[in-house]
Amino acid sequence: MTIDELSDYGMDRMTDDEIRGFLSNQNVGVLGLPTENVPVMRPLFFWYDGEARVYFLYVLGSESQKEDLSDRADAAQFLVYNVDTPFMWTSVLLTGPISDIPESERESVEDAMDMQWRPDLFERAGASENTKLYQLQIEDQVGLTHRGLPPAFETDSSENRSE
Repeated sequence: MTIDELSDYGMDRMTDDEIRGFLSNQNVGVLGLPTENVPVMRPLFFWYDGEARVYFLYVLGSESQKEDLSDRADAAQFLVYNVDTPFMWTSVLLTGPISDIPESERESVEDAMDMQWRPDLFERAGASENTKLYQLQIEDQVGLTHRGLPPAFETDSSENRSE
């Protein structure tokens, strides 16, 4: 089935404004990076600039597959989702090039970042470990949402009245 056909079951495409609002209120998603075989997927904290970029802070060890794959990738995908119930969920898939932020620009980006929530690991590692800031430039975005029971599950309230 196509996405449009699924609207009969209560699923809708999100508008650009709805996608912006959703991304602005989320903090965690899953980054997919290409490899020769299957993509590598990593859950990541992120910050959305409200326009066309999401940012990731990588905490790097002596070897980092995530850093290596990010540096080699022409494009990546990032999935952000929220599921309240089987009939109340939202997901947004972002696609675009991923690149590191040059050290000369990092401070200005970090100053703009709204870091209201992030794992404690980043607080502790940020001062003592090697970190690198990456951005995904959003070139394509698809947002889907389902809010409420699908029409086939809804019943006429007059049928449920007891006499």
